[in-house]
Amino acid sequence: MASRFQRVIWIVLDSVGIGEMPDAAAYGDEGSDTLGNIARQRPLRLPHFSKLGLANVKPLAGLPPEASPLGAFGKCTLASPGKDTTTGHWEMVGIHLDKPFPLFPNGFPREILRAFEDRIGRATIGNKAASGTEIIKELGEEHVRTGSPIVYTSADSVFQIAAHEDVIPIWEQYKICEAARDILRGPFEVGRVIARPFTGEPGAFARTSNRHDYAVPPPKGMLLDQLAERKVPVHSVGKIFDVFLGRGISVYDKTKTNADGMRTTLEAMEVTKDGLIFVNLVDFDMLYGHRNDVEGYARALEEADAWVPSLLAATRAEDLVIFCADHGCDPTTPSTDHSREYTPLLAYSPSARGGIDLGTRATLSDIGQTVAENFGAAITKGTSFLQEL
Repeated sequence: MASRFQRVIWIVLDSVGIGEMPDAAAYGDEGSDTLGNIARQRPLRLPHFSKLGLANVKPLAGLPPEASPLGAFGKCTLASPGKDTTTGHWEMVGIHLDKPFPLFPNGFPREILRAFEDRIGRATIGNKAASGTEIIKELGEEHVRTGSPIVYTSADSVFQIAAHEDVIPIWEQYKICEAARDILRGPFEVGRVIARPFTGEPGAFARTSNRHDYAVPPPKGMLLDQLAERKVPVHSVGKIFDVFLGRGISVYDKTKTNADGMRTTLEAMEVTKDGLIFVNLVDFDMLYGHRNDVEGYARALEEADAWVPSLLAATRAEDLVIFCADHGCDPTTPSTDHSREYTPLLAYSPSARGGIDLGTRATLSDIGQTVAENFGAAITKGTSFLQEL
């Protein structure tokens, strides 16, 4: 079967939610609206996203809807329980969870820490929920003095390990994370184990770009497996490779910032002429959402918007560009956690009809099913909107 589009550029704006879901209160997220609340607090200049149809998805303060949007627009429901990176990205490719990944807001059980310490031959410190930047301020000096890695979690399903690169070399930090991933099974199988290296002196510690995520292996048969079976090239940009453990990915580029990710996406479009380019831009979430930095989040949105013309200039008639998100992370609420929100959906091609209202999709898997159908495949979840474009 010939592809409707020769190439799909799928861009995840990490955490850019567009309003609370009906069950948000059950997650403590009532009133969350990442885009809407930011727009109410700080005027947003997003002319290019608006032209694609962003302001047609729902009313946004200061951003009038377009009379003739260039793209199709809608929003996606997160059908799986939870609100984290793994849950959202897995659902995109057709994996729905029956239950959320486990959380440890009071730290990990002593038996898990004991097994971990025995395996790595070091004691640990921390073992609590904390901000990554704050915990290295609090415990970084003790770590440097003792050599004990800092273990912490967050409101997400994560086991994070912070260590100074001059105290525990990067290669050993990664081995330590691999040990944790092996131990955390069954009821303790968190979505991700994350290496969080840092450098510097007391009072001026700073995390480095050597972060590495160790995700749970996704079940077989998801979108990237289907594309690999059909020899469809997949070029990933950003943390996509880590989320899916590289499954089905032909070429990958790790990135350090949104700016790096946007530049690398354009470079990928120069060399990857067909198949899927799968991108995650993480700064919205990592740098601003979790730190309740409204101004930083707004500025990052505007920087991405300013990049859109370059992206569209590189888009061919046989390309399809999709923008979405994996969850919310509203920086205007007291919480610094992810938020249970709908995610925006924009789809654009020079050869497709604009102005199509895709409505409220029942699941993020609708995007994966659309990509699957385009390349002659199918996944078990989701309804394609390919024929509507």
